[in-house]
Amino acid sequence: MLLICGTVPVDDLPLTAGEVSFNGEHIIVNDRKVPCTQGTAALISAACATAAEAGSRAPHALIVGDNGNGRGSRQIYEYVAGNLPRLDVDHLVLHYMLPVMGLMRKICAAADNCPRRPVLVADAAAMYAAKAAGLAPRFDVFTPDLSELAFLADPEASHPAYVGKHLFGCEIASAPELVRAAYKKGNCARSLLVKGATDYIVDEGEIIGQVTSPDVPGLEAIGGTGDTITGILAALLHSGMTFRDAAFTAAWVNRMAGSCINATPATRIRQVVEAIPKVLGAVIK
Repeated sequence: MLLICGTVPVDDLPLTAGEVSFNGEHIIVNDRKVPCTQGTAALISAACATAAEAGSRAPHALIVGDNGNGRGSRQIYEYVAGNLPRLDVDHLVLHYMLPVMGLMRKICAAADNCPRRPVLVADAAAMYAAKAAGLAPRFDVFTPDLSELAFLADPEASHPAYVGKHLFGCEIASAPELVRAAYKKGNCARSLLVKGATDYIVDEGEIIGQVTSPDVPGLEAIGGTGDTITGILAALLHSGMTFRDAAFTAAWVNRMAGSCINATPATRIRQVVEAIPKVLGAVIK
């Protein structure tokens, strides 16, 4: 099972778990609908579209509404920590969750107690919690953007907002230096997909490739396009692809999906998601 966990900006949504589907506008979990906007919903939507085209089992989701007070985030942490060993999860994705270091430690302990340890993927705030708690090396994949990579490279920062001044304003050309610094400090997962104008694929500290085309500037202005890359990657890993193949494919498919629809800043993220199956089908068939 691929299980994707994260909060969504829906105040009255209780903790909800189950197989998820995407109808073109909403993700649906146990008959509860959440709009496909940026964030966890975009990630889940992209994973659904990818899994369907790849012929693999639909992902499961664990979602909850959280208006910023952290209550929903804590429910996710506690549910995963308390139930993971008895669930048939082989790939676990942690996304928008208030960074709580102690609870992240409990999730990692639960993963260690599984009959077969799941592949651990983190993005966004879950990645911040893993790094701040000193747990980054226990994760298999992080998917940072360039600013988040700078955060991983800064040994003192507990959140991207507190990155050292010398790392602010870094250009993508500095990504290799930031990768080296992050790995040297032990602040990285085993593998990285660094998202940006140039996507960097990193495995065990070594940059093994880059994806730069097609160049679709409009994607940079659409909220959620980094989330969709992570969703595509997670579903491809769950389908059996190696990290290298899944990362290259995810980065390219996300760009091509934007190119196919002539993405502009006015494009909605669900339109990018809807283009994923056509693009991916040309790769895997």
